[in-house]
Amino acid sequence: MADTTTGSGEWRGWRAATEAALYGTDGFYRRPEGPAGHFRTSVHASSLFAGAVARLLCRVDEALGRPASLDFIDMAAGRGELVTGVLAALPAEVAARTRAYAVDIAVRPEGLPHRIEWLREPPPGITGLLFANEWLDNVPVEVAEVDSAGVPRLVLVRADGTERLGEPVSGAEADWLARWWPLPPEEGLRAEVGLPRDTAWAAAVACVARGLAVAVDYAHTADGRPPFGTLTAFREGRETSPVPDGSCDITAHVALDACAAAGAAHAARLLPQRDALRALGITGARPPLALASTDPSAYVRALASAGEAAELTAPGGLGDFGWLLQSVGIPNPLGPSD
Repeated sequence: MADTTTGSGEWRGWRAATEAALYGTDGFYRRPEGPAGHFRTSVHASSLFAGAVARLLCRVDEALGRPASLDFIDMAAGRGELVTGVLAALPAEVAARTRAYAVDIAVRPEGLPHRIEWLREPPPGITGLLFANEWLDNVPVEVAEVDSAGVPRLVLVRADGTERLGEPVSGAEADWLARWWPLPPEEGLRAEVGLPRDTAWAAAVACVARGLAVAVDYAHTADGRPPFGTLTAFREGRETSPVPDGSCDITAHVALDACAAAGAAHAARLLPQRDALRALGITGARPPLALASTDPSAYVRALASAGEAAELTAPGGLGDFGWLLQSVGIPNPLGPSD
């Protein structure tokens, strides 16, 4: 990497720069349009996703013995789209017992149903389901790059996106790299140091007294780390270069296996989204052609639903998301690890 001196502003590690760009006073996630204005998540792709999460909540409810009060926590709730959809999809009896929470740094959106409590952090003592869809990828992390001598160094960045190498990675961050993402001594190889995500996830799981915590994100594991990292950005629906000036969403894929180990006191399962959603009833199967003759309207609705299901489970797209499920005091509702 060239040690450029062009650009504007101070040199900072990617973690501090991203924190300010996303969550500062004028940060990207403070904008009124919310995440849906810039990228398409499973929640925005189809109401089928909220329906699947509602079915997962019902399975948690059964495993808990149908408590008098059932909690559902939507982490990084955006504008409350998922929690609203889950409540609408629940059977009436379960919905009546459900306490719904949306957790986000943004201000409470107008029009959100009053029964949904808006918080900056998840509540303690959860009995139910904590669901974090595309949260961990926006927990800021440092970026490391191997220099010409084969030493991993922190990557520093200015507000315009120009970079240079800083000090060698050391301490707990070096320990994390050595365990979870060891970099061969080849100049230019990069990694994202996922330690803050491990810490954030362990804290979220610790809020669950009994139930299930789920993290859903673009992810990788130790047997398939990308050699040059995954740091990228999105603006108005398009992928773009990561520039920490508040104009775009800055994101990087998550080392979900490291997050699972951070919450190792609880049983964990990792699986692709396509498998998780199929276990929750989303198959993407086309309706029988005969239905087009007997009930054309129903056939059109079923065909549209099948298309949406196919998008949610598609290889190379949303279906490649990783699901990390950690159960606390109950059997895993999607079964044990294979």
